[in-house]
Amino acid sequence: MDDLHKKIREFISGNIGDFHQRRLLSLEKLKLNDVLKRKNPYLFKAKNILQASDLVRTILDARLSSQEETIFGEFLEQLAIFVSETSGGRKSSSQGIDLEMDRDGKRYVVSIKSGPNWGNSGQIRNMIDDFEHAKKIYHTNNPQQEIVAINGCCYGRSHPGYRKGGYFKFCGQAFWEFISGDENLYTKIIEPLGDKAKRRNDQFAKAYAKVINQFTLEFSQEFCTDGVIDWGKLVEFNSSK
Repeated sequence: MDDLHKKIREFISGNIGDFHQRRLLSLEKLKLNDVLKRKNPYLFKAKNILQASDLVRTILDARLSSQEETIFGEFLEQLAIFVSETSGGRKSSSQGIDLEMDRDGKRYVVSIKSGPNWGNSGQIRNMIDDFEHAKKIYHTNNPQQEIVAINGCCYGRSHPGYRKGGYFKFCGQAFWEFISGDENLYTKIIEPLGDKAKRRNDQFAKAYAKVINQFTLEFSQEFCTDGVIDWGKLVEFNSSK
């Protein structure tokens, strides 16, 4: 095992527990009414969901999936910054810029995202504005220095070359190789992510079952009549003035 791989394993082992802890806390803090307010009751009616337990499980899974993507995305961004620091990179203090690296007389400013399809047109525009702002700041001190903007995505694929907006987009293997110099790093980081995962997932499964049971009972009491889902009452709760 090379030195970089060893350091990455140690970082993941020391920090992956925070992902599991936040994941568990986000589950335990959920309230049924909050979840119901954020989901589309028309969709569930169109899917002909008849059982309260099925509806509760569907809306809960959708909410948890979204939360987990956010929490784990933040972990991957922290890992990417750590990896870049082992290769001379550093966390950036510029607005909207996660890390910066100096190579071959160029300064690379990087905005890290979890995956390639991370934002709408407005969010992408904000990222481009952040790149332009960072370039102006750096050019104030060194007008001749070339600044290269990178949108780095922790997974997925991308095509090399400039995209509209004047920045490169590196995804998956290309991104991890860019910040580390190791073209195989993207496969090396997957195995240590499972550290003690079974024990943590068993703990999560018990908490998940408890929430399902609690939510099903609450939903049945509030939104069912004679054992049948009262869709009118659910829509009123979700969408009425």
